[in-house]
Amino acid sequence: MDIDQAMLDPTSVFDSPAAVCNTTELSQDQKVEILRRWEYDARELQVATEENMGGSPGSHLDEVLAALHQLGVGASPGDSPPTKQKGQ
Repeated sequence: MDIDQAMLDPTSVFDSPAAVCNTTELSQDQKVEILRRWEYDARELQVATEENMGGSPGSHLDEVLAALHQLGVGASPGDSPPTKQKGQ
């Protein structure tokens, strides 16, 4: 497994967020970091979709949040991308 690639683009290494949780090749911290990246990407995709900028309905955000919950951590609202409402 290419851990650096997984950190940059989790979907290029893992088929699903659950696969991140189930791998034995990563530490707990690495799993959380990869899932946080996946969460950020999924939230960005949602913003793009809301703004009619393309995107895909398969962002897996619910699955990512469930995987983070399985690892005992929650979503990271401070790291979410800007939205029209927040104006970040």
